[in-house]
Amino acid sequence: MDLLNEQVTHKSFGKGNVVSYDGDYVEVRFSLGVKKFVFPDVFGTHLRLLDSKAAKRVEEVMKRVEKERKQEEAELEQRRAVEEEERQRMLEREKLLKNHKVSPASQVAFWCDEDEQNTVFSDWRVFTGLKKSGANEGSPNRLVRLHQNSCCLITAREPDVPEKERRVVGLFMVGESFVGKLCDDGYIPAHSEYRLRLSDEESKQLLFWNYYKNERYPNNMTWNSGRHRYFDNVWLAQILRDIVALKEGTAEHELAESFLDHFCAMNLLQKTELPAPNGTLLCGESA
Repeated sequence: MDLLNEQVTHKSFGKGNVVSYDGDYVEVRFSLGVKKFVFPDVFGTHLRLLDSKAAKRVEEVMKRVEKERKQEEAELEQRRAVEEEERQRMLEREKLLKNHKVSPASQVAFWCDEDEQNTVFSDWRVFTGLKKSGANEGSPNRLVRLHQNSCCLITAREPDVPEKERRVVGLFMVGESFVGKLCDDGYIPAHSEYRLRLSDEESKQLLFWNYYKNERYPNNMTWNSGRHRYFDNVWLAQILRDIVALKEGTAEHELAESFLDHFCAMNLLQKTELPAPNGTLLCGESA
């Protein structure tokens, strides 16, 4: 747009001619001297073009600029709303962390098939599954007991073997800022450091039912439905202690020891006072 030499009038300075225009600013020579104004804002307030065609062109520019500004303001407001929502979530998370009381069974065991195991140990996160009934059917399960002291135990059983041969194939502490109550997408991320996957040989020596016992049905070794179940803190510590022994002489032994120390500290346990495993399988009961 060429505004050079266009005649204008100003509420205070009277008539003048445009002597410079660069898209952001316009300079006008009045009888008392040259004045510089912001373009196109000044034409909506103090300055008016005498030529109707030029005024029409400027009006179109003003409408476009106003539309862009409103869009920018809307985007900024949306960003602020998202930031405020995240700030509120962080405040709620901090409150939950500060007031958290350790539950005696705040660990969780998952049943994962071979394909899912590969995904879990490559992405280092596990999915809680979907609700199968109720008003929230189809939405992700929310494991509200899980907190920063919680560990996810990954177990597996081949289709052609009895349930008593279910194995522990790996485990990880939940992510450093994870709170189960606030998990909306159903994915539990792993801690950046405390995560382990067992070799096949190690896994065969770590049977799930050596540790787990259903207090209501202590003689049963059944996992008929559901992909997860809560797990006692002490049982998980026992598993970690046995993993430390299995990892003796390997590159992961130090990590396993650190993992156990961290877990016991987070769950207010003394590793030197842990009882021996007493799961259903060790009690000699049949499935």
